[in-house]
Amino acid sequence: MKIGLFFGSFNPVHVGHLIIADAMKNRTDLDEVWFVVSPQNPFKKQKTLLHEHDRLKMVELAIADHFFFKASDVEFRMPKPSYTIDTLTYLSDKYPQHEFRLIVGGDNLTHFHKWKNYEQILEHYGLYVYPRPGETKQWNHPNIQLVDAPLMDISATFIRDSIKKGLSVKYLLPTDVEAYILDRKLFL
Repeated sequence: MKIGLFFGSFNPVHVGHLIIADAMKNRTDLDEVWFVVSPQNPFKKQKTLLHEHDRLKMVELAIADHFFFKASDVEFRMPKPSYTIDTLTYLSDKYPQHEFRLIVGGDNLTHFHKWKNYEQILEHYGLYVYPRPGETKQWNHPNIQLVDAPLMDISATFIRDSIKKGLSVKYLLPTDVEAYILDRKLFL
């Protein structure tokens, strides 16, 4: 099978993530999309990050009805911070029957050359790129596929700030994720 790996903090997972994953599954040759919950992104501050198990649970709730989506905690057992190439190598060794592709937003192309062993990612895995607001960098590489997907401008930061202010996040989050956050008083 060909698996698209959608890495993220998912702090929290929101409908924008689901829309992008759905577009990747339906507009490419991917058989499945795995949501890889990253415990610590080397480019992000950990200050507002929920515990990794809360974020994984929210992803599981969000994708429960989607047969072709899977939640992955593979990086929970790996050294921190998480580097994409290490995770890709580990998954390739564990699942040699699968081909893996990396799903990234177009805004990641600007700094992609700063990723650990980015050349190996391009050579051995390749990128499926979805559009992001304000993206400017375009790469001409045979292993980078631009995917026609909706332009999403939903931000987890906006959602967290709204929750903190007591404002509605209805329609921004899957219903079960919203209930999980409100029941546990997360992001307050």
